[in-house]
Amino acid sequence: MIIPENLRYTRDHEWIKVEEDTAFIGISDYAQSQLGDIVFVEVETVGETLEKGESLGTIEAVKTVEDVYMPVNAEILEFNEKLKDSPDLLNKDPYGEGWIAKLKLSNPAEVNDLMDANAYKAYLESL
Repeated sequence: MIIPENLRYTRDHEWIKVEEDTAFIGISDYAQSQLGDIVFVEVETVGETLEKGESLGTIEAVKTVEDVYMPVNAEILEFNEKLKDSPDLLNKDPYGEGWIAKLKLSNPAEVNDLMDANAYKAYLESL
């Protein structure tokens, strides 16, 4: 299981990578492995400001559809257009090419409330 040290994580298995007042989010390696083959990703919230815990879109796998939840309060700036033609990037490269959305953070300090890599590893071991 790959868990990069430079990211923060949620209990819903999203990750966030902060670059000043913007951030990228996606799903963890654990999440993609639990979902199986991902066939469709939808984000219809570009341009909207969402609160922590709200759904920003959905991921459809062969056997299920799951919401992607906001890890922090932020505006959705961009959807990763590559996922329209290649949703399997979430399976192949969940921390790189498989990012889901780019955000403008409302309060960058909120990221500190999320789990670091060690806390996320411990959380996964408790499941």
